[in-house]
Amino acid sequence: MRKVVESDYDLITLDINKMTLHITHFIFTALFFFYTSQSFAIDELSASEPHTTPNFGPLLSYAQAPLQTNSLTPQLRSGYSMEDGSTEVYSALTAASIWIKTRDYRADYYQNQLFIGTKWQATPQLQLDLHYRWNYASNNYLDGPIEGFHDFFSIQHNGRDQVDDHQFNIAVPKYNIRVDDFEGDTISSAFTFYAQYQLIAVEHHGLSAGTSIFYNRVPNGAFEGHQLEQSLQLNYEFRVADHSLFTNVGVVYQYDAQTIGDLPHNTLRYSWAGGYQFQFIENHELHLEYRLYEGAENGISDLSFAVHEILAGYRYRMENSAIELLFVENVVNMDNSTDIAFQIGYRYQFRSN
Repeated sequence: MRKVVESDYDLITLDINKMTLHITHFIFTALFFFYTSQSFAIDELSASEPHTTPNFGPLLSYAQAPLQTNSLTPQLRSGYSMEDGSTEVYSALTAASIWIKTRDYRADYYQNQLFIGTKWQATPQLQLDLHYRWNYASNNYLDGPIEGFHDFFSIQHNGRDQVDDHQFNIAVPKYNIRVDDFEGDTISSAFTFYAQYQLIAVEHHGLSAGTSIFYNRVPNGAFEGHQLEQSLQLNYEFRVADHSLFTNVGVVYQYDAQTIGDLPHNTLRYSWAGGYQFQFIENHELHLEYRLYEGAENGISDLSFAVHEILAGYRYRMENSAIELLFVENVVNMDNSTDIAFQIGYRYQFRSN
């Protein structure tokens, strides 16, 4: 009788999650048709007007927590569109080190990410984005510099200094997960399609809504499996002179997942991010971000707790392109996110004007 009750509870929870997603879809659809009918999407002071150099918005970056980076997680994006008819191509390479040791699980490995994609401003209101992300396990030699950094600032190692460097091990006994020596394996291989609609674009304020569909498939190896997820998000930007503020809120719904072990995934996840951009010299920008993601595990371990990440980066803008350098660090909860990640990225815009 107990199993029947638990099963019924799970069905009710799933129905509530689906209903929540449908309500969110309805709200975004209503906003879309309202602003379309009012023709308010692009104002005469729209950010789509030509610039001396493109305004690329937030840095090109993705969540780095182990579960979030291998799933669909809303990115911090500009509240404005690009110039009408413009196309951007972009690529980034990230090197991350994961060290987590708790009573429930342990993870010690390197993760590297190749991020490549393109986005197109199809109309003044509609922007389309398609990108591919490949996360793979490979030695990036970050253990030594991280241990030196901890020693210099007298930060505890949490056991990192008691094991050999450059290992690739994950163990979560509660969920029948144990993977050793997986260097060279693909962790995730995912395509994401994103569509964004401009709701408001005036001199200082930009607001847009977007939706993503994500599919990850790893055909073989320790992380063999697949995931299908969808997200909705609202993006807002405030611009004045050399300063920009960004923020977004998002929700992700996981339709289907067959991944390593018996890890119970959180079907519905929420996120928030905020960022600041400052052009301190012509073509030179500094960026700061704070990200908050709901836990991806539907359980009681640290993986079910919220993930907090901070980002600091620099962008050098050229006539139609930009080079970006950044790092991502976990804060608040040290046992459910990447220790540190470094990234270099390049973006180029083919502008209509």
